[in-house]
Amino acid sequence: MFSAIYIEEEVANTERVDRILSRFSGIPQIRCERYGEIFNRKAQNFRLQKKSPALILARKHGKLVLPAPEGYGFDSGPGYYFSHMLNCVYDCRYCFLQGMYDSANYVLFTNYQDFETALSETIAENGGSGAYYSGYDCDSLALEPVSNFCEYFIPVFARHPEATLEIRTKSTQIRTLLEMPPITNCIIAMSFTAREASDQWEHKVPSITKRIEALYKLQQAGWKIAIRFEPVIFDQGFEEAYQKLFRDVFDKLDVSALHSVSIGLFRMPADFYKRIVKLYPDEPLFARPIASSGGMMSLRCEKESENVEIIEKMLFEFISRRQYYRCA
Repeated sequence: MFSAIYIEEEVANTERVDRILSRFSGIPQIRCERYGEIFNRKAQNFRLQKKSPALILARKHGKLVLPAPEGYGFDSGPGYYFSHMLNCVYDCRYCFLQGMYDSANYVLFTNYQDFETALSETIAENGGSGAYYSGYDCDSLALEPVSNFCEYFIPVFARHPEATLEIRTKSTQIRTLLEMPPITNCIIAMSFTAREASDQWEHKVPSITKRIEALYKLQQAGWKIAIRFEPVIFDQGFEEAYQKLFRDVFDKLDVSALHSVSIGLFRMPADFYKRIVKLYPDEPLFARPIASSGGMMSLRCEKESENVEIIEKMLFEFISRRQYYRCA
């Protein structure tokens, strides 16, 4: 799974780190002073590292809970995100993380108690409410057997019932969730693109069928679930592709019990986009016409508003308008 495991001296010999290391006794384990020595090295080859990444176990310093980007997430009071991990085990060609970091290695911050303190303080500052998103800088479920993220943080939010935790994912690693009693203020939000787009750009991601099955099991177990259709990319025949995707997803689930459903278009900071194009100069996705506005890059589409209306109209054949929001 990992080419090597690097351990910051500051977290070495802690219980969480020792438990992780015991799972991978056959993998080289190397001490380092700070994770940046490995993660922020110059002249790293992201594409090569992605084929065989290392795991870095570290302590996160500074601000641990940050305001969510404008337009990110549903309307539930103040929005925040926290990142216990940097980088994703999946390899989605459209993902901004490829342009954000020089390294494809994974950084797992193991000082969960510090995160808990920061979350509790932020929740208290907001009168006990707010939405807290995990899955912005990583896929929170994909490394659950290693990180035990859900095992630790869901009980944290059980103690703060007025605050909402959204775990955004493409993963089917749901065993921990199925072994826990569900809490009403935790939402498992699964992301989808149309099947053709998924096959072309979502490398290493579980199939659409497997993701739907995971959602079905979670819903049957009493967990709140949500659907995120993103990024929507308007290829020829997108109407048929999304009509089929909507049918596949919603026919399997109890639609009336869904927390929310959203769509989001392809958007990326300009600097990240330029770096990704250099990484993948032959990628057809990045050969498409682009538009720039406010420091963000998007795929140019002359009929974008009309196409969004088409998607929304099809979507409302399955869900109610109150369940829907659009990501900025």
